[in-house]
Amino acid sequence: MALPLVSVVAVADNGVIGRDNGLVWRLKSDLRHFRALTIGRPIIMGRKTFLSIGKPLPGRETIVLTRDPSFQVAGVHVAHAVEDALDLGQQIGLRMNADSVCVVGGAQIYAETMGRVDRIHLTAVHASPDGDVVFPPIDRAQFRQVGREDHPAGPDDEFAFSYIDYERIRP
Repeated sequence: MALPLVSVVAVADNGVIGRDNGLVWRLKSDLRHFRALTIGRPIIMGRKTFLSIGKPLPGRETIVLTRDPSFQVAGVHVAHAVEDALDLGQQIGLRMNADSVCVVGGAQIYAETMGRVDRIHLTAVHASPDGDVVFPPIDRAQFRQVGREDHPAGPDDEFAFSYIDYERIRP
C-alpha cells in the first residue's frame, strides 16, 4: 500500500508563500509545527527551496526535484521528474517506516503534485505580504477541511495564523 502524499505549506491570505527565494514572515511556532509534521519522513522539495534552506533537514530524508542534471549534494537524494521523486519518496518512506511522504515546496512542486496529494497541512498566515511565489488554489470540490486551530500573533509570531488541515475527498 502506498504511503499518503501530504503537502505542508504556509500561505498568506493573498496566496503568497515566498519572496526572493525566502520566507516573508517570522513565525517560530510554525517552524516548530513544520518540524513536527515532517520529522521522520521523506520530504520532497524543489532545488530553489533546497538552496534557500541550504542543507538537508535533520531527521528527514531530503529529495530534491530539479531539471539540473549536474545537481548533487551530499546527504540529498536527487530526482529529475515528479514521478521519480514520488517513487523515491515511497521507497525511502517505506524503508524509514514513515507514515507519509511530504511535499514542502516550492510553488511549482506544489502545483505539479496537487492532483496527487492526499492531505494538505496548511498554515494560513493572516497577512498579505508582497511576494513573487504563490500557492496554487485548493479545489474545494477535491478537498474538505477536517481541522482548524487558530493562533494569535505573539512574541515569536509576527502575524496571527491558523493551522488548517484538508483531506482529499474520495468517491
